[in-house]
Amino acid sequence: MSVQPAKSAPEPIVLQGRYVRLEPLQQRHAADLLAASVGEGVPERYRWLFEPAPTTLAEAESFIERMNAGADRFVAVVDQQSSRALGRQGWMRIFPEHGSIEIGGVYWGPQLARTPLATEALFLFARHAFDDLGYRRFEWKCNNRNEPSKAAALRFGFQFEGVFRQDRIVKGESRDTAWYSVIDSEWPAIRAEFERWLDPANFDADGVQKTKLRTR
Repeated sequence: MSVQPAKSAPEPIVLQGRYVRLEPLQQRHAADLLAASVGEGVPERYRWLFEPAPTTLAEAESFIERMNAGADRFVAVVDQQSSRALGRQGWMRIFPEHGSIEIGGVYWGPQLARTPLATEALFLFARHAFDDLGYRRFEWKCNNRNEPSKAAALRFGFQFEGVFRQDRIVKGESRDTAWYSVIDSEWPAIRAEFERWLDPANFDADGVQKTKLRTR
């Protein structure tokens, strides 16, 4: 049977969710991303990224300029209630001809990480890739020493595929890269579980989940 490529690379459009919206990354997001790059837990999150945390508005603006000049396509993760960008993530390794695409460059700030907003940010990317654009494969990769990222990949339903040894040099250190993926045949069941978990009925008055996300 013939295998079809994806329709196209992701276009710079807004993806609307219940808790967040994903907007093409622009300079107007710089001040919010700078604010999201300070606080408890920030150094540990930036430890695994290719770039250091911005410390000035100019550095945040420079990052956005560099990202928009490359082949990857980054978005700001914007809180629907406050309209503030609390993090960012990118489309990477974009291969429409093979139906394969990666979510990468993920930075979810302290107010975003480990919340329904972050889960929905991942879900909106996956749903757009599979349902709207027809991708066959959705990838997640991280430093093999980044245990929180590896745990998040499994929680989100990604399958572990192995480790590329000495894959990169990041901030002067050798990086072994752990690879994960979701493929199109797995997506319908995973999508249904995301939709169930993200439903407001799954959260109490204080916003605490009643049941866990169970994608496995």
